[in-house]
Parts: sequence; C-alpha cells; structure tokens
Amino acid sequence: MTQIVDFMRRNYKVILLVTALSAVLWSFVPTTKTEDPEKDKLLLELLTYVLEKGHYSPVEINDNFSKRVYNKYLNGIDPTKRFFLDSDIKEFDQYKHVIDDMIKNKDLSFFYLTNTRLIKRVNESKSIYKAVLAKPFDFSIDESISTDYENQPYAKNDKDLKNRWRRQLKLSALSTIIDKQKLEKDKKKNDSSYKEKSFAEIEKEARESSLKSLNDYFDFIEKELDSNDWYSIFINSIVEQFDPHTFYFSPEEKDKFDISMSGKFEGIGARLQKKNDAVEISELISGGPAWRGKELESGDVILKVAQGKGDPVDIAGMRLDDVVKKIKGSKGTEVRLTVKKVDGSITVISIIRDEVETEETFAKSAVVDKEGKKFGVIYLPKFYISFDNKDKRDAYKDVAVEIEKLKKEKIEGIIIDLRGNGGGSLETVVNMTGLFIEQGPVVQVKSSGSKKDILSDKDPGVQWTGPLVVMVDNFSASASEIFAAAIQDYKRGLVVGSKHTYGKGTVQNLVDLNQFVRSNSYGDLGALKTTTQKFYRINGGSTQREGVLSDIVFPDRFAYLDMGERDEENALPWDKIDAAPYKPIFSGFETVISNSNERIKRNDNFKLIEENAKWIYERKDDNSFELSLEKFEIKMEIIDNKLRKFKSLSEYNNKLVFNSLPSELELFKKDSLLKEKRDRWHEDLQKDIYLDEALNVLNDVEKIDFKSVVYTKNKKGIFEKLN
Repeated sequence: MTQIVDFMRRNYKVILLVTALSAVLWSFVPTTKTEDPEKDKLLLELLTYVLEKGHYSPVEINDNFSKRVYNKYLNGIDPTKRFFLDSDIKEFDQYKHVIDDMIKNKDLSFFYLTNTRLIKRVNESKSIYKAVLAKPFDFSIDESISTDYENQPYAKNDKDLKNRWRRQLKLSALSTIIDKQKLEKDKKKNDSSYKEKSFAEIEKEARESSLKSLNDYFDFIEKELDSNDWYSIFINSIVEQFDPHTFYFSPEEKDKFDISMSGKFEGIGARLQKKNDAVEISELISGGPAWRGKELESGDVILKVAQGKGDPVDIAGMRLDDVVKKIKGSKGTEVRLTVKKVDGSITVISIIRDEVETEETFAKSAVVDKEGKKFGVIYLPKFYISFDNKDKRDAYKDVAVEIEKLKKEKIEGIIIDLRGNGGGSLETVVNMTGLFIEQGPVVQVKSSGSKKDILSDKDPGVQWTGPLVVMVDNFSASASEIFAAAIQDYKRGLVVGSKHTYGKGTVQNLVDLNQFVRSNSYGDLGALKTTTQKFYRINGGSTQREGVLSDIVFPDRFAYLDMGERDEENALPWDKIDAAPYKPIFSGFETVISNSNERIKRNDNFKLIEENAKWIYERKDDNSFELSLEKFEIKMEIIDNKLRKFKSLSEYNNKLVFNSLPSELELFKKDSLLKEKRDRWHEDLQKDIYLDEALNVLNDVEKIDFKSVVYTKNKKGIFEKLN
C-alpha cells in the first residue's frame, strides 16, 4: 500500500485530477436506484471491517455516531432544504439513533426509505419551478431571503416549499437581470444607435434562462447518474465520521483516481472543490487555458456553465463530478463560466478548452536581483514521486537539480515556495529535507498502538548551506508541513507566510476492497482511503489541527476566516510525543524577524490587505438578500464602492526582474509555450507582495555570519562540515 501525505482543504473529500479538474463525489439529487441489497450489505460489511481493524483511531459506532451519520447524510442529499418537507424529517427521525445498530445488522432500510422519498420529492419539484418561472416576478415587493440553509428549518408544507423555491429563483433572476442591465448600458455606451432592451424583456430572458438551466439539469441527472453514486453518498456519511480524510471510492471514482496520474488531458486547466453548496476554483494549472486567460482565479465560485453560445446552466447544488462533466470538453471548444469573484462581483469568463500538461506541477526556479544581490526562488507545487518507477523524476531529485543550476548562477540565498502545496510522498519530503541539513531525523511516524518510527535523512551531504526562507500559506499541508517544521526545528531557515499552515498531520493508505473477497460475483467493489498513521515533528509536537506557525506572519485576505484541519468536524486531535534526538543548526534569527515585522507594520499595502481581510470576515455571514430590485441594486452598489478601495492591491508591482536559468533559455528557442509559461510566472512574481517581503527577509538572513556551521565540497563532490 502506498503512503500518502496529501491533504484535503475544507470540504475536500477526495482530490481527483480529471481533465484538469478535481472531482468530488457529492450531490443531493438522486435518480432511480436499482437496488442490489446483497452487494450493498457486503460493501457496508467490508468498510466497517477495514475501518475497525485498520484506521488509526477507530471510533465507537454508537448512538452518537448514528446521530452524526444521520445529520451528515440528510445535509448531503438536500443541503438547500428545497426537497424534503418537515413531515419527511419527522418520519426519518425514528432512525436517528439506531443507524449504528442497522450498520451492525447490515440493515439498509433507512437508506432505501430516504432514497425513494427523495426521488419522489425531486420529481414533484419539477412542477414547482416550472410554475414559478411561468410568470414575471414582482420586484417591487419588500421581501428577503436567507441563504443560510444549514440553520433554516425544513418547509412545513407544500405551500411553504413552493414559496422557498420562488424566492430562490427570484434571487437568481435578480442577479441575472443586474448583469444584463449592465451589459445593455455598455452596448449603448459603445454604440449610441443601439436600442436598449426593456426591463420586461430582460426579466423574461432571465426566467427563460433559469427554466432551461433547470430543465437541462434534471434531464442530466435522470440520464447520466447511476445507483452506485447515491449509495456512495450514504456510505461516505458513515466512513467520514472516522476523520475527514477517510473516503470510499466507488469503482468509477477509483478509475478516475488512476487516470489522474496520466501526463496530459484536455480541459480548462482548473481544479475545483465543493464548498458547502458551492463549487469553488481551488487551483489553476500553470500553462492551461484558464491560467493563460488571466481572468479566472483561485477562490472564484462557479455559478453557471454554458457551452459555446448556449444558455448557461445553473449548477447550484449540483455534485462536483457533474460540474466537471459540463466544464470539460474537447480541445478547441468554448465553455463560458459565470463566476462570483472573491470580492463578491459577478462576471462571465469565456475559455477555449485546450490540452493541459502536468509538467507545470513540477519544480521550477528563477533568479532575481535584490539590492545588488542575486537570489533564487524555487516553486514546488507538490511532493510528487512515481511509486511504480523510482527511477523517474520526483520532487527531491528535481529540487536538487534546480539548486545546482542556481548555484552556478552564484546566488546568495534560496526561497522555497510551498504556498498551496498540498503534500505528496513521505519518502520524497524526507529526502528533500536532507538537501539542506546533515544526516538526522526529519519526521516521526506513529501507527495506532505501536512505537514511533523516526524517518531520517541518512545522507551526510548538504547541497545548500546558505540562507534559506520557506514560504507557506493556509493551504500548505502534510508533506509541506513536514518540510517546514523540520527546517524550523533545526533552525536551518525561516518559515514565513500565513499565521499557520493547514494542519493535516495524518497519513493515508488506499485499500482495495476486492482483496477481501475470494469469489466476487458483484464486480468491482471500489477502494477505501483510510487514515493509518499520524506524523510528528522532530520536537515531538503534532502538526495535526495546529499546523506549523510561521516565524514571520504576513497579513492575508483570509486571515480571519476558519480554514484548515481545525475547522473539520471529525478531525483527529492534536497531541505530542517525545522529541527525536536532534540538534538545532543555528540560533539568532531574532533581529531578522523584528526587522520584517517593522517593515510589515509600515507597509501601506499590507495595511490595506489587513483591512480587506477584516471586511471579508465581516461579510462572511451576510446571507440575507433583499428581493426588491431597488434594495438589491443599492446593496450591490455599496459593495462595488468598497471594492474600489481594494483595487490597488491587484495593481501592485514590486518592480523586481525575474529571469529564467540558462538551461531554460535554450529550451525557449524550441518551445514558445514554455517561454509563455515562464513569462507569466515571472509577471505573477512581480505582483507578489509576499515574495517581495520574503526576499527582504532572505536579504537580512544573508547578512548573518553563519560561523557555527560551514560546509565545503570535497574532491569526491560530497559536502563536509568544517570545524
């Protein structure tokens, strides 16, 4: 079994790279289920067996467990509470505290009851939305809607449910109307002879667009989803109670996970994550069409998807896997995404699908001059490795190569950029840490009920002995945290960035469930990714929940939001074990830290980022929307005015010049796309206020006299410590 130290951001249930997108099995609208009770029972039995025997910290399956499964499952299949009635929930409540007993007895009557009822309610909802959209909305009525669905009660009756649908559709229409009105004004501004559409025309178009989107959506789920998908939702409501990173892969999802390791695919080059009922851009793949377009950004929320010139489909509540199917497509075709930006504005982004290379997930480096000194920047998006062929490239080997290239350029310090790095191979991070320290412990790993293992760098050589800064953020996780913690504990360099990293201190293994069945007449049973170990810093502390605290904290827009493992409902607890035998390399960074803190306090851009962070925090619970056109427009104008104040942050330029290394300059002569990718990366680095300050820190570290630890390379090319 393969050791995995990747991570899942808030509400990541499984990270699958499929046609340049991540797909998570999570939805709320099932189609007809063809029941196979015996297979369902076998799967449930296998999962509980593997979890009880193999999970790092098995939980007791009791009444409390039952209640959590019950709430998780119902929220998963009807998160916006626009299908089930209060009477349905009262009927389901009889199972709230007995699901634990039903699991032990392989009794699936609760699942079959809720699944059948949901299908019935979904079919009934078709007539509701069609009736609502058949006539114009009255936007003069003084009414509002709350999108805080989690704390809303279920509809009391059919009348209440219809009114809930009406308000949700009215809010959607309002948003569309505002966008269309702005478009009409722009057309008039550019062409004085253009005749603007009337409000009635725009309102009708908005309803027609919503109707088509919903019709397409319900038609899509009816024809393309199968029974295994919906049973997987129920199963995962059970297994996720053990911890957020334990997840069941249906056979289809298991196949997609295998496909994710392929080298090239066609799509837009963006990874998605499910966040409550929304679909959010979690990452753009460098070199992909979305990345090249410069409009889509991490944190953008996708509201609608349109094919070419077709009408946009509202994807609210749609499972992420289905959104992936709508966004992916053949090279050369167009997809239009209606997105809500992080600042609250809404825009439509057109992207031409293209081939995406995973090459950009590998390490890369650049050289920059800062105050007459030359420094190197190495960006590492993940700790990759080929488990099938250890001779192929991995992060450790690639970073070593980049360091050698940088040393030939006579750089005086290195920044390792691990921002957004979600982890990867445990073996790779141990080896990579060894590039910066003499042989010694890097991380401690402990299985349930067993003694700890100390994983060490056994190579006495040190490839880089000079100044080192490690950049992290809220999404640096797992292997990234192991590396940052080791560098911090050895005092080999400084960790700078967000207040803390993600906080995932667990290791998972992928277990093929088919191995437990000798004669399987049911077909592929899928696989279970389960937590089997916890890892600890060499100082004995866990990174679980707490993450790695930065030596120097940079203000960021998400500073006040709940993010990371600590925000996951069933995350394993923080704990501590004995420290490993190690000796810090250096001490004396206090002045460097103090200087940076003073620069941050004086920096107007950092002050504005702090103000922006507080404003975003204040708005995070703003779930109430007025449904009168006048009041809705007023609120949007207030938001737009506030956003203008923060616009200067996007216009920041540190005026530094970043250059590719000579080996890449030669490649540019034959590969114009690679040159475009690197130019774009360098442009991003120029707009990066955090990298600017990290370079200031590195410059201060470079001024320190490291007499306590000096290395040289002997005739055999091995680094030795001088006494």
